[in-house]
Order: sequence, then C-alpha cells, then structure tokens
Amino acid sequence: MKKSSIFGIIIIAIAIAVVISTYSNSSTYGTFTEAIETKAELHVVGNLNKGKQLYYDATKDANYFSFFMKDKDGKECKVIFTGTKPQDFERSEQLVLTGKMIGNEFHASKILMKCPSKYNDNKLNVAEATPKTANL
Repeated sequence: MKKSSIFGIIIIAIAIAVVISTYSNSSTYGTFTEAIETKAELHVVGNLNKGKQLYYDATKDANYFSFFMKDKDGKECKVIFTGTKPQDFERSEQLVLTGKMIGNEFHASKILMKCPSKYNDNKLNVAEATPKTANL
C-alpha cells in the first residue's frame, strides 16, 4: 500500500472515532420519569416550585443547593445541585437542568435559567394614530 492510502485510512478512522465519541457524550431532553427509567444523563426542562423551600447554607456547605422543580409533565422532584446557588434563582421563569437520577433525587451538574427580561416590566403600549380630516 502507498503511504497516502494508509494516511487516508487513518484520517477516516479518526473521523469515525470523533463522531462516535461526540454522539455517545450527548444527552437528550426528557422528564423526571424518563430520568428514572434510563439512569442516563438528561436535560430536564421545568419550573421552580416556589411554594417549597430552597435550601442553601454557605456556612455549612457552599457546594450544596437543593430545591423542588416540576417538569413539563407536572411531575415534581427534589433537585440537588453540587455548586453555589445561582444569583436571582427565585426570579427564573424556566429551568433547564443537566444531570441524572440517583434514588428519588435528581442530581444536577448544570443549571440554565431563563430569567424574566428587564424590558418586559415597563412595556409601552403603542397604538397607531390616524389623522382626521378637517371639515372646512
């Protein structure tokens, strides 16, 4: 075999390995029910249950934050995040958690928050005005 053929085969093998490793590391969106069934890492979209208590005590453990969230199907689950509580967490409209179920708790490795826009609070109602013709 020529050196160029061997080099081409090696490049193709590396490209296939990269595609396979990227596909195997990607997680999908799901619900808490699916997270229980699969035991794999998922993205779960939901809303913070503001009626239940958030727990974060930086003096005891700065890397422990827990709260309750309802997913898009309405199933509620306790979430444990091993990190500091994000700023303005209570004001978030929607949460996207990356993690997996361990027992009856969802252990999140990442939290993405959709916060309310500061521009929505003071919306101006704009209406189009039409000029009236004068009767002379």
